[in-house]
Amino acid sequence: MREISIQKNEAGQRMDKFLAKYLNKAPKSFFYKMMRKKNITLNGKKAVGNEQLKQGDVIKLFLAEETIENFIDHSQFSKKKASSARKQTAGKKVQLDILYEDEAAVFINKPVGMLSQKASPTDTSLVEYFIDYLLENGKITEEELHTFHPSVCNRLDRNTSGIVAAGKTLQALQGLSEMFRDRTLKKYYLCLVKGQVKENQRIHGYLVKNEKTNKVTVSQKKPAEQTKDGKEASAIDTEYKVLARNRETTLLEVHLITGKTHQIRAHLASIGHPIAGDYKYGNRSFNDALKKKYGLRSQLLHAYRLEFPENCEGDIKQLSGKIIKAPVPALFEQICKAQGVM
Repeated sequence: MREISIQKNEAGQRMDKFLAKYLNKAPKSFFYKMMRKKNITLNGKKAVGNEQLKQGDVIKLFLAEETIENFIDHSQFSKKKASSARKQTAGKKVQLDILYEDEAAVFINKPVGMLSQKASPTDTSLVEYFIDYLLENGKITEEELHTFHPSVCNRLDRNTSGIVAAGKTLQALQGLSEMFRDRTLKKYYLCLVKGQVKENQRIHGYLVKNEKTNKVTVSQKKPAEQTKDGKEASAIDTEYKVLARNRETTLLEVHLITGKTHQIRAHLASIGHPIAGDYKYGNRSFNDALKKKYGLRSQLLHAYRLEFPENCEGDIKQLSGKIIKAPVPALFEQICKAQGVM
């Protein structure tokens, strides 16, 4: 018999999801059968698998130790591997710019050039650096990684800098992710764009993504037909405020109301004000001039402020009403000051 006590990082998930991680070689039919026979119980009672686990809950496996071990793939969590995070970040030590941290959540100022999440199995992303940070500082153990993987809750393009939210507990990860999805969390960006933007506006449009090219197109009117792969256009809303401008450029604060792939970059380009340094959606000659003069090789787009609602609950209740800000990168500031807009 084996007894498992549910820890804070494991709370908030369904019992069957937890068992699938713990007994990671067992078919789902096995532990459903064991629950029906009361060979797997929750707090001494029969379980069906859809129960939401709470901290302090006790799961008992009335199974032979040999059976339990046969259903656990220890190679995924061995100390020899020292977790995929440590393996992948070996020799690539990065000092994370932590903007805010509490018992459940961390907010990181992601630099230009770093992936938020893996694009391929060989990538090292912010997620791996974040897990490595938690392991090195004793904020999570390798054993806890068996059933819960801390992760980020929002994504920024590789060459967009700024705030990325991450959950240290499952409840925080779920709560923050839900806020990003339902838009109760307000997201603001800074960007330098080509041309004079003369007034504040909220612009509406329709966006379609081409999966093959990882590029989107934006139109002011909804396309009459679906794309070749059957996808419909997504409605997007972007609000911006002019902070400063000169004859050639404008510094904008952008409120990202919806959150689609490349939305800010493509939406501003569609109205004739592409972001400085953006070669995918921008103006090549404008970008080339900035590259030659300042060495700019990425878009000047920075996720600089998050505003939380007053009624956060659970593991993220301490974020109620909080505003988190990230300073802009040095090159971003240098160019804006040289342009006289900062």
